[in-house]
Amino acid sequence: MDVPEELAALCHPLPEPGSVTPQDCFTDAFEKTAELREEEAFRLEAASEALGVDPLLLALEGLKTQKEAVDAQIRRLLAYGREFYGSHPYGLEELARRSGYTFSGVRTAYGEREIRAVAEQIGRQPNRPARPGADKTR
Repeated sequence: MDVPEELAALCHPLPEPGSVTPQDCFTDAFEKTAELREEEAFRLEAASEALGVDPLLLALEGLKTQKEAVDAQIRRLLAYGREFYGSHPYGLEELARRSGYTFSGVRTAYGEREIRAVAEQIGRQPNRPARPGADKTR
């Protein structure tokens, strides 16, 4: 049993025949995934040995970090859609449906911190005035 290789296989499942479009890219997708598995197994084994931490725990920590980064990206995109996008903000229902948040969750998912971050990253201010009572720290 090679735990790092098994973990890499779980994190990077090989594509199934018929799952890649166009079909002639299947071999490339398969080879790329096999490379990712090899790199992940090597990274997990090296980090496990260097840190003295079980590779499963390292893999879980890595995925947790990725999840937090994706959640932050979603909050910034929601802020963009509600505060910066075009002449009319996106509706709460549409953003909720596409983001996995509830209708009310979209409204509270981002705050002034995300609005400031979006403004800095795109180089302009929001189309909408600051929200009254908006969370200053979020």
